[in-house]
Amino acid sequence: MTVFRPTRLLIATTNAGKVREIRGILGDLPITLATLADHAELPEPEETGSTFAANARIKALAYAAGTGEVTVAEDSGLEIDALDGEPGVRSARFNGESYVEKFATIARLLAERGATTSTARFVCALAMTLPDGRLWETTGTVEGRLQLPARGDAGFGYDPIFYYPDYDRTLAELTDQEKAAVSHRGQAFRRLRDYLSQ
Repeated sequence: MTVFRPTRLLIATTNAGKVREIRGILGDLPITLATLADHAELPEPEETGSTFAANARIKALAYAAGTGEVTVAEDSGLEIDALDGEPGVRSARFNGESYVEKFATIARLLAERGATTSTARFVCALAMTLPDGRLWETTGTVEGRLQLPARGDAGFGYDPIFYYPDYDRTLAELTDQEKAAVSHRGQAFRRLRDYLSQ
């Protein structure tokens, strides 16, 4: 795809934590960053993809078509090796309404396999699209291991149970700046920032 420099970019997420992280990375670009709060009437597309990349594409294409705006969407989640990559693309929809419930389910599933921890990774697939359907895509991955019970009250989602060895802390024990420097989403959006800065 030819490099293009939009003056406005729609961030296709309703997750306030993600919006905060993304604004921290893209905020100094000469681009107006809009969110789905500006398009509350739009239905949420069904994430039917079997990969993070497929779901990011589905969301980016749907919101770009619905708004006529250059749109960036991401799909991300936690892959736990001892659970054969679960919860993976089902991370947001994994067992339980709250993350406390999700953590308890993970601990139970690990115990059923005779494990208390596991190597794991966060994956973020990002897709930016023009309303005409042209796509630019990238991914980011951060390796670590599970930390149960949960530690830290910063971050969101699975951050409190993801231990990052280089910092000797969970992602929920990091500052926003520390997390953005190493996280899967930070990697992907820095690549987007570099692309938009060309």
